[in-house]
Amino acid sequence: MLRCDGDRVVIVGGGIAGALLAKTLQNHADVVLIDPKEYFEIPWANLRAKMDPAAVARTVIPHSEYLTQAKVVTAAAVGVDDSVVLTSAGGAVGYDFLVVATGRECSRPQKREDRLQMFEHDKARIASAGSVLVVGGGPIGVELAAEIVMASPEKRVTLVHGGPRLLMVMGEKASAKALEWLRSKNVTVLLDQTVDLAAAAAGANTDDKVFTTSAGETVAADCHFVCTGRPVASGWLRESFLGEHVGGDGKVAVDEHLRVGGLRNVFAIERHHGRAGGEAGAGGGDGGGSSKERKLHRYKASKAAITVTLGRRDALAELPFMTVIGHLPGVIKPRDYFIARTRRMMGLRTGARYDQSMFRI
Repeated sequence: MLRCDGDRVVIVGGGIAGALLAKTLQNHADVVLIDPKEYFEIPWANLRAKMDPAAVARTVIPHSEYLTQAKVVTAAAVGVDDSVVLTSAGGAVGYDFLVVATGRECSRPQKREDRLQMFEHDKARIASAGSVLVVGGGPIGVELAAEIVMASPEKRVTLVHGGPRLLMVMGEKASAKALEWLRSKNVTVLLDQTVDLAAAAAGANTDDKVFTTSAGETVAADCHFVCTGRPVASGWLRESFLGEHVGGDGKVAVDEHLRVGGLRNVFAIERHHGRAGGEAGAGGGDGGGSSKERKLHRYKASKAAITVTLGRRDALAELPFMTVIGHLPGVIKPRDYFIARTRRMMGLRTGARYDQSMFRI
């Protein structure tokens, strides 16, 4: 069993929330990050990485590059009790404080070079395709469709979305503006329709590559990308002592301090909770539960302005006082999908090319 003296903070999950928290705490505690991947991936740069070879290597970062004082266990968490996390490699990692940051379920290879090859494969698929189907009209689907059509206007792009409007996380004005913008770029948008993903997967291996929607419409596409929501990756907790705090939707219930079940030493965070979760973990007390235990920070959710990038020039921004689309919000948002900013947060070099031209002028 991996143990040592002093407060040990075990963070399960190496996405943006877990990675940033581990980076923040590594000089203040004995930090162990448990992640099935040997790298951290900048999530909001995923789409640009499919299109821009120069961005790929900068968005997939080995954990060892930014966790210079922390330990990394490359394995999945498969169980937990009140003091130990069990891993898929057969190990047991003891903890004083536990942070669950497993995010959403996703299929990623363990090795960084394999992940880079996946991006190259996607880029080649898009480059060779005359037509592309995007399934899902949330921010990821809309941004991917925009990236493709702006880089290659000659490609036929179809976006199929199961809801009555695009971008359900934003207001109706934003949805309408996104729909108008996509259609102005000759993107075919089919709302209130779904695609049988099993049939789509089979269709991707046929010569005609024809996909059928729930409304009976057919879409011909040389390749397709699924951009729908993924389940919360909390299944490993259901049979544990934390199982009663996992809801039917897979989300872990937390209090105002992001603690699970009111336990003083178990926290759960998600991507949009990354900063607050880091503060809660850092303020977790002196490990003894005494009267000297430090006061925890309270997490307060806030509605931040949402910006959806539409290719390299345009963007859609929903602000408290207005919703705007076009070049103006595109000028404000960094052209590199915040890659340079995120790398700086992780204490990494940003790269001269992007440092000098991070914002449009």
